[in-house]
Amino acid sequence: MAQAEYDLIVLGSGAAGLTAALTAAEEGLRVLVVEKGEKIGGTSAWSGGQIWIPCNPHQQAYDKEDSRDKALTYLESMSNGLIDPDMAAAYIDGGLAMVQFLEERTPVKFSVVPHFPDYHPEQPGAASRGGRTLECPVYPYGELGEWAERVEKSPYYWPHVYFTVGETSLAQAVPDPLPVEEAERRAANDERGLGHSLVGRLLRGCLDRGVEFLLSVGGKDLLLEDGRVAGVELADGQMLRARNVMLATGGFEHNEAFKKAFLRGPLQNAVSIDTNTGDGQKMAMRAGAMMGSMREAWWMPIVEAPLNAKGMMLFTGERTLPGTIMVNRKGRRFCNEAANYNAFGSAFHEIDQNSSTYRNLPCWCVFNQAFYDKWGFLDAQLIGTGDGHRKEPADWIARGETLGELAGVLGVPGDALTATVERWNAMVDQGADEDFGRGESYYDLYWGDPAHKGRKAATLGRIDGGPYYAAEVKSGALGTKGGAQTDTLGRVLDLDMVPIPGLYAAGNAMASMMGMTYGGGGGTLGPGMVFAYLAGRHMVGRN
Repeated sequence: MAQAEYDLIVLGSGAAGLTAALTAAEEGLRVLVVEKGEKIGGTSAWSGGQIWIPCNPHQQAYDKEDSRDKALTYLESMSNGLIDPDMAAAYIDGGLAMVQFLEERTPVKFSVVPHFPDYHPEQPGAASRGGRTLECPVYPYGELGEWAERVEKSPYYWPHVYFTVGETSLAQAVPDPLPVEEAERRAANDERGLGHSLVGRLLRGCLDRGVEFLLSVGGKDLLLEDGRVAGVELADGQMLRARNVMLATGGFEHNEAFKKAFLRGPLQNAVSIDTNTGDGQKMAMRAGAMMGSMREAWWMPIVEAPLNAKGMMLFTGERTLPGTIMVNRKGRRFCNEAANYNAFGSAFHEIDQNSSTYRNLPCWCVFNQAFYDKWGFLDAQLIGTGDGHRKEPADWIARGETLGELAGVLGVPGDALTATVERWNAMVDQGADEDFGRGESYYDLYWGDPAHKGRKAATLGRIDGGPYYAAEVKSGALGTKGGAQTDTLGRVLDLDMVPIPGLYAAGNAMASMMGMTYGGGGGTLGPGMVFAYLAGRHMVGRN
């Protein structure tokens, strides 16, 4: 292996890395994918597997109108000067080309998540009633042969998908369950959805084209000769030569020193794979790359709970349902609880000027017995039952018979918590959240109680009567956004904004072209795959 020379070495086997490998291998390039972990897929395999692609070819089937100008207007409206117009245009144009390439020439197929709105549906150019978010249909893992067990398994999502395809757990708070017979059939045939479907299809395409894989070893440094990339040095000492190298190693959310040095706010928990320690960012910086978006992450509120091997859960659905509010250490609400998770994360970065502390940390989601009896709370299988039909939450959820008692457990002012709940109930009765506008955006109304979808009752609901409960919510992320600055072809740029020959980046190892925003469901994987595809196409032209 150490003596071989490749046309392309890809560091990282998530959706971005596999897309680059598949694109290059389709045109006959010799490709090696190097994966630091023991299995393929990285955080992409743990994810919902959605990609956000404006102007995609599946929109017409759902009567969704879109245009290049609308998509660019939408991104520009949220830019705050951080989204480069050329990169935005390359993303929109490249997304259409990538989807067409994958569907025409590989096992990858997509369909629209029918009515899932963009994350800021009231912004100019938004797809306010959906159409831009795509996902893959379930994929039979028997087609991967011995590689079926070499794909990362998510601690958060069961890949056999026991809910209706097109309405994934990332697209509504209460998914529609599949008929029992269909769920059993999928399990029996090992048909997997979500990130497993996307990664499995990409992997099959790579295997069909002779892409080689090297697992359980990460990249250490780039080999440079006369100012251009000549290969990589691996952590085990191997020196591998290649005309092109793609950095697709993910973010740096598990690197404490990098988080402290670069991020604009606290990142207490990351739901990504543990191997995301900034390896690609280190290699890029050593090679003289310009870095970008280093202060940003794909923010996600997290609840620590002993429900999986990671000990944490993404906090997306429950906070949107009627009958919950969020309060900070002063016992006060501080945000629109139903906002999209990336926007929600900014609430954790607000500084109290007097104490120089984060104003809204710690914080809790507050609900009561009636809510728990109807919805549960993250724990899909309830822990036990009490008298009658009353259900008892798990021990990690704080409780109190009264709001004052709950406040004492949390260490927040009891009178403030009581006043907060009373004001919330009064606003619910009036049909409007006058403090933070919860229920004003169509995004809020798409989530929440599906029985009231599209109406404020989907997310506005009173909190009446104890016992009362609370779960601490922390500032987390799907991954960081910062990495090597690239041009519209995925080429890594040096400090003078000149391409470093032979070096490319995509995914969370690349400086996100999204700036501080998040376009819609799949806004992480979409750009990663598009710029990986564009980079792969450029490599083909160079060889």
